[in-house]
Amino acid sequence: MREVFQQELSQVKDLLVSTSKEVTYAIQGATSALLNADLPLAESVITHDKAIDSLTTDLDELLITILAKQQPVARDLRVVLSALRISANLERMGDLAKHIARIATYYPEGRLGETTELYEIFAEFTENVVDLSEQVTRLLETEDVAIAQRIAHDDDIVDSIHARVFEITLADDWKGSRRDTVNITLANRFFERFADHAVRISEKMEYLATGDWNA
Repeated sequence: MREVFQQELSQVKDLLVSTSKEVTYAIQGATSALLNADLPLAESVITHDKAIDSLTTDLDELLITILAKQQPVARDLRVVLSALRISANLERMGDLAKHIARIATYYPEGRLGETTELYEIFAEFTENVVDLSEQVTRLLETEDVAIAQRIAHDDDIVDSIHARVFEITLADDWKGSRRDTVNITLANRFFERFADHAVRISEKMEYLATGDWNA
């Protein structure tokens, strides 16, 4: 029974890594579509979200089966429950990538962030959230605590970018339309929340490695 359980846990890890890779693909596509006014790419990301949902559903079903059949205790139970929560984080990250892609479809001519400053800020956002997503995948593959700690550190960079967008849109000389203001604010929020979910995953992985729960 123990050998079967270990095989099932290995399958859980494989599904987590596969899902994380799909999330990275989604955020790469969504942010590229937003920056480059690429409508076909945006539509592809929106459609692709179903694949992420399917993977997280398969993962959740496997984890529930493990709980029912194996009745894990101690660290094994923490691993299964943490994987359930990580699955939810990954599913939400996929949704946020989809939301960013949907905003891109509203601007087929690239008008969102049409000022040089805003475009550069969203380009910086893109670089950082894609990197965070890639770090999550490496973390799930390697369970390296150093990666978890780096994710938490890099989230501070995303938070500072998030604040800079507000400084622009709330400034007295902001001339964007109400529609632009709403969509830029939403995109800003989606980027920031995507990074937050990466941090939540890093905290769960660090807890499993150290036993120190700070989430």
